[in-house]
Amino acid sequence: RCLLKMVKGNIIVHEDILSFCCNGLQGSTSPPRAREPGEQEEAPGAMASPSAARNLTEVQMSQLVLPCHTNHRGELSTGQLLKWIDTAACLSAERHAGCPCVTASMDDIYFEHTISVGQVVNIKAKVNRAFNSSMEVGIQVSYEDLCSGKHCSICKAYATFVAQGPLGSKVRLEPLTPQTEEEKIEYSIAAERRRMRLAHKDTLKDLLTSSSQETELETRDGSGAVPAERTRVESVELVLPPHANHQGNTFGGQIMAWMENVATIAASRLCHAHPTLRAIEMFHFRGPSQVGDRLVLKAIVNNAFKNSMEVGVSAEAYGQEMSVSRRHINSAFMTFVVLDQEGHPRTLPMVAPEPGDGERRYREASARKKIRLDRKYVVSCKQTEVPLSVPWDQSNKVYLSYNNVSALKMLVAKANWALAREKEKVRMYTLEEDKFLSFRIEMSVCIPASRAFSLLSNLRRRHEWDSHYMSAELVQKVDDDDMIYHVVSQKLRNESKPQDFVILASRRKPCSRGDPYVVAFRSVTLPTHPARAEFTRGETLCSGFCIWPESEEMSKVAYYNQAMPGYLTYVTTNVAGLSSDICSTFEACEKFLLKNKEDLISRLQD
Repeated sequence: RCLLKMVKGNIIVHEDILSFCCNGLQGSTSPPRAREPGEQEEAPGAMASPSAARNLTEVQMSQLVLPCHTNHRGELSTGQLLKWIDTAACLSAERHAGCPCVTASMDDIYFEHTISVGQVVNIKAKVNRAFNSSMEVGIQVSYEDLCSGKHCSICKAYATFVAQGPLGSKVRLEPLTPQTEEEKIEYSIAAERRRMRLAHKDTLKDLLTSSSQETELETRDGSGAVPAERTRVESVELVLPPHANHQGNTFGGQIMAWMENVATIAASRLCHAHPTLRAIEMFHFRGPSQVGDRLVLKAIVNNAFKNSMEVGVSAEAYGQEMSVSRRHINSAFMTFVVLDQEGHPRTLPMVAPEPGDGERRYREASARKKIRLDRKYVVSCKQTEVPLSVPWDQSNKVYLSYNNVSALKMLVAKANWALAREKEKVRMYTLEEDKFLSFRIEMSVCIPASRAFSLLSNLRRRHEWDSHYMSAELVQKVDDDDMIYHVVSQKLRNESKPQDFVILASRRKPCSRGDPYVVAFRSVTLPTHPARAEFTRGETLCSGFCIWPESEEMSKVAYYNQAMPGYLTYVTTNVAGLSSDICSTFEACEKFLLKNKEDLISRLQD
């Protein structure tokens, strides 16, 4: 094999060839490199994007599924897949950091399909955003059938990695600059996902506090409860050099694979069948383990629902000396189903929890199931699949807030905005997509961005500059960043009565330099505010403000709106130039901001 190439008398060692040599026994990774003149883009089977330049942190891995990788059904073991995912993600993280990185956590993973022996697993990983010493890596997994040429998505995951210097010290990371529209969207939403991760424990605690402390056992005819103790599994693994990464720490993917193994055994003891793993709730690594450590892996079925069960699994480490206390290094919750011959989930036996901790785990499993549903159907869905007005309650507040802000950030990051009108300082842009017509209106205002953010996030003052607003009542202050308003608007032309809205307003300050201040709006439903006969209930899917500081005293203020059908005629009339109502409203907004800026200055001087 030729590893060296002569170019103009200089010897160049290609990074991708060296990477292949280092990883060839485990699989192939394809880091980015410059193509030679006339060289063709790689085939779609390798998940390449023919039209876009490769992200410098992007790593691609392709693995042929062999019999040694599969379970008794000839399907790829989920544990093996987790090892490949973690490997690709770690390589991507280290490419950006330029130093060793360790897995801190892995977000929820939903497995859409199984992979059979002989098929190819394609994994693409790249850094979405770098924070101070941690970074989010996005991972996409698909499979390829070499005989039919079929490609199918398996799962999408987000992992958090921490860069480590000498003696485990933290390393400050360089910021990442997104280039493509997709990268800008992921970069922007990464801050929201980070916020949601940090709030996860509080969300579970609040849900358990607000729900009944006595969760009744589900009863199903003809089914007896299986004591949870019968499903308990404990296994020990000795960490050997092949299980460690290049830093000497136990490879995170290996720990996840061991955890998946004992969880599968526990699930099998309940159903007396071979279960299929459907979802994994966040892996959280609490500390490292090294070569020579003993890992004790424990699993037990926490709760069994009609067609699925939750298995709790933990990993503890200790050295050669038994006198040293064990270190809790990881925990996760896995959801299993048992499929019949037609591929449909079977009904599962009930679980009788142990008194004390068992009952606590039983209740927490029910709470986690609700949280998983909230995350899956509020957060993970495509924007067009999310209902317009999602019911609001305390348990899903974090996910609705996330969806609200991320939807606006996705709209902001779109690349095909076209200038439609310009009236003095006000510029109006449109974005035409398959199902939506969105508009953006912006201008520069002589006001500090933080002050504009404070004024525009208070809907109770919007009627002072927006003639369409009649009133806005603060219904519920969720926290400092999220509030719910009941808004009544003026009657539009040809309308017999005014509209009313129940709106969630979510505000965010910049996460890092260059980020805007964000105020996002979306409709929710509240039992206390049903539709009333004197109003036409309106809905907004995605709208809000983004405010960018241009200097200490200047800000660029932009308003975005994804026009709903009832609002569409009004928008198109303004876009076509047959009305200047939207531009006039935004000019009134500028006067409102300037007036209140001057009032603030006067009060400070007094």
